[in-house]
Amino acid sequence: MLYFSKIRIFLVSIATIFFVFIASSNFFESNNSFMSKKINLGLDLQGGSYLLLEIDNTPVQLQKLQNTISNIRSFFKKEKIRFSDLRIQKEQIKFVVPQNNIDDVKKLLLDKESEINPYYDQYKSHQFDLTIQDNEFILTLSKYGIIEIKVSSQDQAIEIVRRRVDEIGTNEPNILKRGNDRILVELPGLDDPQRIKSLLGKTANLTFRFVTQNENETFGIETLKFEDSDREAMVSKRIILSGENLLDAQPQMNNQTNETVVSFTLDRVGAKRFGKATSTGIGKQLAIVLDGKIVSAPVIRETIASGSGQISGNFTFQTATDLALLLRSGALPAPLNIIEERTVGPDLGQDSIRAGFIALVIGFFLVIIFMFVKYKIFGLISNITLLANLFFLIGILTLFEATLTLPGIAGIILTVGMAVDANVLIFERIKEEYKNEKNNIIAFDSGYVKSKTAILDANITTLIAATILFFMGSGPIKGFSVTLAVGILTTLFSVYFIARMFTSIYVFRNKDKKDLI
Repeated sequence: MLYFSKIRIFLVSIATIFFVFIASSNFFESNNSFMSKKINLGLDLQGGSYLLLEIDNTPVQLQKLQNTISNIRSFFKKEKIRFSDLRIQKEQIKFVVPQNNIDDVKKLLLDKESEINPYYDQYKSHQFDLTIQDNEFILTLSKYGIIEIKVSSQDQAIEIVRRRVDEIGTNEPNILKRGNDRILVELPGLDDPQRIKSLLGKTANLTFRFVTQNENETFGIETLKFEDSDREAMVSKRIILSGENLLDAQPQMNNQTNETVVSFTLDRVGAKRFGKATSTGIGKQLAIVLDGKIVSAPVIRETIASGSGQISGNFTFQTATDLALLLRSGALPAPLNIIEERTVGPDLGQDSIRAGFIALVIGFFLVIIFMFVKYKIFGLISNITLLANLFFLIGILTLFEATLTLPGIAGIILTVGMAVDANVLIFERIKEEYKNEKNNIIAFDSGYVKSKTAILDANITTLIAATILFFMGSGPIKGFSVTLAVGILTTLFSVYFIARMFTSIYVFRNKDKKDLI
């Protein structure tokens, strides 16, 4: 019915005032946590950096093969299986067994469901493909196994990237998966893109290893360069500690040497290993290796059993802060390569906001003029409703602290047109009803009732399209779909509650007048 009760009028008025109040919080600062909610500006409006990162899974796949070859060697020795030439060649694990043992080895690898068989579960889960040529067994990572490694690496990398970005304090970062080996990072408002590129480009694989001159070292040796010079040192491949044992890392000033250092704290297992290594290695150099380069190699003077220490290396406070951040966030499972980079300056963002605002104002005033000329007093009601609709839309986006992009502004402008479209359908239907019904109240009520189907059909189909865009689209498309979907809901509310309420009040006060519309 066209009639609005006092309770309904009160509820609609309260809802309108509430959302006007929430929307207005975008235009002033407040210490109140509820009133501090604001719409966040997207990358295209605020400026910032856009990075597309690709994960290099080659080291992860090699590590998988190395772990598997180690497990198989232990398994064969435990089962007393004769084998030879166990190696990794061209991303494949190969080994040779005597001709008369081929069937026995094949049965052990494929048929024996035993906890001591490290390969059976991997083969059963289709991580590896097995082929046999003469008496040589060849294990190759299957397509499923490679996809599984990529998905796992991507999930871990996203978590580490998010930790590093959050540590910098970037406002509303957008970190998304792209395929199974790429990560999209959008950082609105970032004023130092070079720093974030440096942080995301480092794997941050930290190890503590002894410097040695013994070329016959049991665990093997490798020659590594120092990070700040061309010096080299031979380092044992035996890892005393890794970054996994770190609980915390912070930049500090060393009071004795007056240099910037990174202090670190180890977990219980790490503290125990560190204490044992420093007690048995007094007088030796302990190399601190980060991503294959030696940061520093201090000489152990005494046992360190406290589970804490310092890393020095001619750091500035900024580089020490970044190193501490990298260590706290953890090592990436694989290197990240930047394959696409875009930077939007804040001036360009302001230009976009200004252009969008001007477009919205021009469209808004053209609609207001058209509606007032076409429908007089009811056009004025439509215009008031349209203004309320904008406050509802902005208020809802503010409540959820949504991110507004340039396509999002386009969605708001489209909402203005759609809101007027619903009122036009209603008023034109009321004019049709006047041809058969002279009673103002019945004509207006019939106009609202009979136009409802057409309005709902048009808006629901658009809402479905917006929903599909949200789930299938990426960043800018999602921004457009969100404002469009919210705009449809606020439009229906404003048309059938606010506009209808004002129309009801006016019609009931002028029910005896002829040709109200």
